[in-house]
Amino acid sequence: MPTIMVFAPVPQLTVTVEEPSGRHPELHVHPGGQGVWQARMCAGLGADVTLCAAVGGEIGEVVAALMRHENIEVRTVRRDGGSGWYVHDRRDGSRDTVADYAGAPLGRHDLDELYSTTLAAGLLADVSLLSGPAAPEVVPPEVYRRLAADLGTHGGTVVADLSGDHLTAVLDGGVDFLKVSHEELLDDGRAAGDSDEALVEAARELRRQGAGSVLISRADRPGIALLDDEPLLVDLPPLQVVDHRGAGDSMTAGVATVLAHGGDLREAVRTGAAAGALNVTRHGLGTGRREAIAELARRVDLTPAPT
Repeated sequence: MPTIMVFAPVPQLTVTVEEPSGRHPELHVHPGGQGVWQARMCAGLGADVTLCAAVGGEIGEVVAALMRHENIEVRTVRRDGGSGWYVHDRRDGSRDTVADYAGAPLGRHDLDELYSTTLAAGLLADVSLLSGPAAPEVVPPEVYRRLAADLGTHGGTVVADLSGDHLTAVLDGGVDFLKVSHEELLDDGRAAGDSDEALVEAARELRRQGAGSVLISRADRPGIALLDDEPLLVDLPPLQVVDHRGAGDSMTAGVATVLAHGGDLREAVRTGAAAGALNVTRHGLGTGRREAIAELARRVDLTPAPT
């Protein structure tokens, strides 16, 4: 079975209130955050997943307990500061944030323990997936540079889904496959616009800075992939959207799982696109039936992108 290490430094406790039509209110409590959602999808696609995280305080105890109900191995480091959380109200069909907290910044001793735990798991994995924190100030970007460099030096395949200074750091360390959204590239000033040509050029620049291959998600428009030096449009017939959140995370997880299986880059991109597309048809983030993703992957079109 392929093995994946997911670096999810600061998972959150997610609390959501819903009220289905004509029924009583429902309260949903889950572990969450980008890394947790990615790990869940990787496991659903057949990978043996180890998630490395730091948890602290009362909230951290709950998050750690809930993560152990997922179909993944969890390696936690107890931290001094409290873990993050959010409360969402979806009773009217929209997602309203009642309150949220990204978590306390990781201290020096927390970082040392988490780094050692993550490195040990990553050195044994086929693929290491580096996911971002809920807020940039919680984890220093330098941690990502070091992890990417150390894991890559020892022959590991590194996949990252990051933005801002954390993206810059992982590029400095070197990353085999980078997934990023076009909104993040625009916000970071890394793309001149959202046209095909502008995003292909942004992908080329990311490759010059340290990414082996690049996949840019673009909401309801075809994505852009730069596989080695070949720019491609990634197009999938649309599906009805229940919740658009989590599509990019599922896309990254699909890519990582195929690479861990030893699949090629085109297969990885097709599977990632299919996983992201299926996720928006569901309420749960990082979820989707494996057989449905496999069928959708066959319907993904990869065509040359204009340059």
